Amino acid sequence: MEVCLFLLTHCDDAGKARPPVDPLLLEAASREIKGLTPGLTRFVIHLPAESPDSDPLSKTHASSPCCALQWYFDDLGLLEAALQADGAMHGIVDRITNAAEFNLTFAQQVMAVRPFATPNPGGADPRAERCTYLVSYEGEAEDFNAWLTHYITHHPPLMAQLPGIRELEIYTRLEYRSGLSIPRATAMQRNKVVFDNPEALAAALASPIRAHMKQDFNAFPPYSGPTPHFPMRSIYGNLKPT
Repeated sequence: MEVCLFLLTHCDDAGKARPPVDPLLLEAASREIKGLTPGLTRFVIHLPAESPDSDPLSKTHASSPCCALQWYFDDLGLLEAALQADGAMHGIVDRITNAAEFNLTFAQQVMAVRPFATPNPGGADPRAERCTYLVSYEGEAEDFNAWLTHYITHHPPLMAQLPGIRELEIYTRLEYRSGLSIPRATAMQRNKVVFDNPEALAAALASPIRAHMKQDFNAFPPYSGPTPHFPMRSIYGNLKPT
């Protein structure tokens, strides 16, 4: 199963935005490790986006993400090796998290990647900018096995019907070894639904499919905790040999 390293940073507790993060600096840092990190296949840079939010499941959250980075690996062992003190990822991540240009505090989390097919994954160039709706389940389910069984069985088929959806991934928490000194995020689950642009995301959130998703949401096994939803600009990079 593919795994993903998330690096996440948020605005301050008062919800004040920090200076914008330059995606070119992040992309250059990510590409610098090309060929040096076995198992690394691709990366995505997420930055805040403006989008009309008609999602009835969206909840107010004091700390919105200022930046989220995803690095995908095809093997957990290779990712763990890259995260050790002498690993290829360690130096680059350390530089990003301590860069004076960013002045941001990052947290790390490694998660299992569960991709789901969408009716029309084509459209825009896969390396072009898209619009992503990132969702995280920050709390805990009473019975995670019951939660995940219900969620995986019922919710992705509904999400895949959202008009204009290009990608759908669900991430679940993993235990992992890391030599990074930054804090660990502990989200139980994350979701990513991807659209061509903010207008396509807004149209999807206003579609009748949302009512069916609301019905399923109300049928979820017991869970307590915040579930923040945020629109993000997503810049794609592909590190596979061409």
